[in-house]
Amino acid sequence: MKKNKKEYLISMDNNLINKQYIDPKSDTFEKVVFLYDSAIKELKTKIEILQDEMKLFYGYEPIESISTRVKSSESILKKLNTKGYEPTYENLFEKINDVAGVRIVCNFKKDVYKIAETIENMQDVRVLSKKDYLKTPKKSGYRSYHLVVSIPVSFSEGTMYVKVEIQIRTIGMNFWASLEHKLKYKNDSISKGDSKSLEKYAKVINSIDDGMFTIYDKMSDDNDFLYLDAADDEPNLKKFKFKL
Repeated sequence: MKKNKKEYLISMDNNLINKQYIDPKSDTFEKVVFLYDSAIKELKTKIEILQDEMKLFYGYEPIESISTRVKSSESILKKLNTKGYEPTYENLFEKINDVAGVRIVCNFKKDVYKIAETIENMQDVRVLSKKDYLKTPKKSGYRSYHLVVSIPVSFSEGTMYVKVEIQIRTIGMNFWASLEHKLKYKNDSISKGDSKSLEKYAKVINSIDDGMFTIYDKMSDDNDFLYLDAADDEPNLKKFKFKL
C-alpha cells in the first residue's frame, strides 16, 4: 500500500494512546531505531567539533575515542521485563533512558569533567539526569560520569527531542569496565572473592589515573591564553578564550 507523503515518521499519538506492543519485525520498530540512531549522529557531530576545537586552538585532544550503539530489540525487551514494564512503545520512550548510547573515553579525569560540563552547557541539549560515579563509585568499583540528555533532531515534519545516555570515562576506567563486563557476561555467578579482586583492581587503576595526571600537570602550561573577538564589527558579541 502506498504511504501518504505527509505521514509522520512515527504515529506517536497512536502508539502512546493504544499502548502498542513492540514488534521488532515491524516498520514502526525500524522507525524507532532510526530516531535513536539520528540522535546519536547529531550528538557525535557536536562532540567531534568540540574535539577539533580543542586540537586546533589548544593543541590538546582530551578525547581518546567515541563509540556509539543502539540497543538491540532483545536488550530492550529484556530491560523492560526486568523493570516490570509492559513491552510497549510508550514504556520504551518514557522508562528506558539508554536505548541510544554514546561512550566518550578521555585521557584524564579533568578531561571527563570538562567534556561533561561543555555538553551540559550546550544550548540545544536538555540534561535530564546526571550521575558522577567518579566521586562515588558503584559497589563493584565501576567509575564513570553518566549523563542522560535529549537531543533535538530535525525531520521533514519538525524537530523531535530524543533521549541519549552518555558515558564519559578515562582510558583506565574504560579498560576496567570493558574487562569486568566480559568477565561477568561469561559468568553471572562470579565468586565474592573475585568480585573483591575486581573492586581492588578498580582502585589500583584509579590511583594510576591520578598519578599519570600529576605527571602531566607538572609538564603542562595552561596560562598562555588570548582573547579573540568573534567579529570586529559586533562589539557586543561574546569573546572566546582561545589558547594560541
